[in-house]
Amino acid sequence: MLGSYYTGVKLTKLVYNEYLALKLRNNLCQYVSGFQQKSIYALSSGYGKCGVAVIRISGPHSANVVNELGKFKKLPEPRKAILRYLRDPITNNILDRGLLIWFPGPNSFTGFDCCELQVHGGSAVIAAVLNALAKIPGLRPAGPGEFSKQAFYNGKMDLTEAEGLADLIHAETEMQRLQAFHQMEGSLHNLYSSWKHILKQSVAHVEAYIDFSEDQNIEDNILGDTNKNLVILKDALQCCVVLETSF
Repeated sequence: MLGSYYTGVKLTKLVYNEYLALKLRNNLCQYVSGFQQKSIYALSSGYGKCGVAVIRISGPHSANVVNELGKFKKLPEPRKAILRYLRDPITNNILDRGLLIWFPGPNSFTGFDCCELQVHGGSAVIAAVLNALAKIPGLRPAGPGEFSKQAFYNGKMDLTEAEGLADLIHAETEMQRLQAFHQMEGSLHNLYSSWKHILKQSVAHVEAYIDFSEDQNIEDNILGDTNKNLVILKDALQCCVVLETSF
């Protein structure tokens, strides 16, 4: 049975590595918050002629976009679509009439203040709005996947959920859609959390048995139950390895 103890100690390295990753993310979050990074903007709906185009802005300067383009005297009601003339921040010329939605952080996709513009999907309209955004201080074009990157840094999603989102965007079949959607909703996160719970519980039980079995009323079957749990976990991990190497 003590073999299960050593197995448990070895497997706890997975938990420790996860702890280090979480610590790194927390440090990155503090760095990002302290640095007050520039806000980012991008066309979220993809290029090409369409009826409606969605442009997303995220970061500490998003409120400036609302005021500069929408000409609001005060920030609008959060998460409410408002029909508004959008104007150039320098010339005050009308760019388009569209919907503006304000998402104050941390209750947004990225965790930062966000703004979404829904405008007509013609290439000239999109170009005019993007050019206007470039004139607002503190804004820069977003890099690939940067909105999801902000969401990860702010704890809005973990890496498995970010991968699920990317897979959902590229899904071409119903099975791909279902698998990606469940992963984006946290199915893998929940599975890994259950594994982590088994490891932590197993180590706690074994340490308690070693330290207090002679002095305290520790159940005799605690090592047997721990061994069963570790065998189940080992089988699950081996199945994952088989699935990974079979593709």
